[in-house]
Amino acid sequence: MKPVLLVIAHGSRDPRHAATVHALVRRVRSLRPDVRVETGFLDFNIPSVQGVLESLAAEGVRDVVALPLLLTRAFHAKADIPAVLRDAPRQLRIRQAEVLGPSPLLLSALERRLYEAGLTPADKSSTGVVLASAGSTDPEAIAVIADIAREWRHTGWCAVRPAFASAALPRTEDAVRELRALGCARVAVAPYVLAPGFLPDRIARGAAEADVLAEVLGPAPEVARVLLRRYDAASSARMLLPVSA
Repeated sequence: MKPVLLVIAHGSRDPRHAATVHALVRRVRSLRPDVRVETGFLDFNIPSVQGVLESLAAEGVRDVVALPLLLTRAFHAKADIPAVLRDAPRQLRIRQAEVLGPSPLLLSALERRLYEAGLTPADKSSTGVVLASAGSTDPEAIAVIADIAREWRHTGWCAVRPAFASAALPRTEDAVRELRALGCARVAVAPYVLAPGFLPDRIARGAAEADVLAEVLGPAPEVARVLLRRYDAASSARMLLPVSA
């Protein structure tokens, strides 16, 4: 039997967050009906990751791929999630998949959201884009966002600048003003976040002076495809996550 895919989301007090996660999971299930997909939350929402793992073990499930619903490899992927998985029932064999980003498919999803917000491919050369992420204190995560912005710029946009809603600079509003100063005919903000919530709302407020604000990535088909690629890669890996003795 194929391993169960456990999608691990952060969780939020904002009900839009869980609703978006569940919509993404439904899309994943529709793409791969042969794979059992469950959802667990680290905080704020139920079911908890620990609760899902205990339920799976009680059913007799043995193989699980735990997939962090994260765009960068920061504290949650490096510390929080491994800690929760180490406390899983001993009979479970758990592989932790890689985070979703970076991926060319996610860039495609970002462009999809910008076009849905009103831009067209013909606008690219005259439009500056703010790649607005949640932010992190992890230097690796910040560097990845900067790398994505540089890569995206080479696809034809007038300019692309990274921005962060917390923990790092610049803020979205500052990146918008920088692109204006560069002479871009229009400025668009592309939230590099998966679901609505506190920090995405801060990004939206920072986009007040922009011409276009895209929606969050949410259940975009490209996101679902990346998720399944990470699942397949982890399923074929030999290394199992160590569990508690």
